[in-house]
Amino acid sequence: MLRSSVPPPELHTPPLRDLLRRYAAGSALTCVPVDQGLLNRGYRLATTHGRYFLKHHFDPETADPAAIARQHRATQRLADLGVPVAPPLAGRDGRTVAVIGGHAYALHPWVEGRHRHGGQLTTEQCGRLGALLGVVHASLERVMPPHPQQGRAAAAPAPSADPADTLALIDDLLGRVRRHRPADTFDELARRRLLERRGLLEQYADHRPPRGGSVGWVHGDFHPFNVLYKGAAPAAIVDWDRLGVQPRAEEAVRAAVIFFLRPLGTLNLPKVRAYARAYRRTARATPSELAAAVHRVWWERLNDFWMLRWHYERGDTRADWQFPASSALVVWWTREYDAVCEAFSG
Repeated sequence: MLRSSVPPPELHTPPLRDLLRRYAAGSALTCVPVDQGLLNRGYRLATTHGRYFLKHHFDPETADPAAIARQHRATQRLADLGVPVAPPLAGRDGRTVAVIGGHAYALHPWVEGRHRHGGQLTTEQCGRLGALLGVVHASLERVMPPHPQQGRAAAAPAPSADPADTLALIDDLLGRVRRHRPADTFDELARRRLLERRGLLEQYADHRPPRGGSVGWVHGDFHPFNVLYKGAAPAAIVDWDRLGVQPRAEEAVRAAVIFFLRPLGTLNLPKVRAYARAYRRTARATPSELAAAVHRVWWERLNDFWMLRWHYERGDTRADWQFPASSALVVWWTREYDAVCEAFSG
């Protein structure tokens, strides 16, 4: 589930001349927006000195220069440990963040590669993906402070969603669907899924989980658009904007749910199993940790309507394409709960 908390970025032309002067990166030849992702803006930049990825940190939640610099230090330390990342380049002043006109930018080397969904990975490659995330979590514990004292990274695991609040939200969204004109096929699907979800919440209201378990440093947004492959192997993990301290096993489950989601809203459980076994081994996570994380992420999905809120509250349709499979997954997952749990913990 690719997610952001901001409206679509405004059209913005990066100040290439000033930026390249700060980095001694030559003169711009071409600068082409990279369309994937919902959070910040990126550009494929070619100059007289080479090819780069220019990142515009647009999202106000993650655009603080000090936080960006911390992410940059983390990726450099991970690179030193051999983790496939793409640390930013330092400017003439030694800084990796350039603030121009109130906007924060970073320049990275261009990494050739492609994004690959779980359906494009063999079972063996799924195991390598799980092992990679386990290595990321274990390596972050080595290179990051053990007890952060400030910022978003210090936040305790959030309490699980209150079903009473969710039921009220469902009623509000149903009203918005009814009032939407002209009615279309998306409205029809939204209404059906909202009524379906209300029934599930009423049936499983007593399954609300406690707060999350063991926390640690996590990437925060590990999904197919943030992993670049070169051939069969991951070449770089990118977009570390959500780096923070959160329940690690939950990131492993969320990532698998995105990677291995099929178009009809089911999970490829054999691939999940290969991924999860490798993750547990490299992250030293126990089966019980993964089982608890499965329950929390299932509950999170059961109570989550961010795609519909974007559509009906903001008029932002960029996530509409994800809704059919994502909304079907919740129903299937509830029905196949034991099988999903076994795939992650068995």
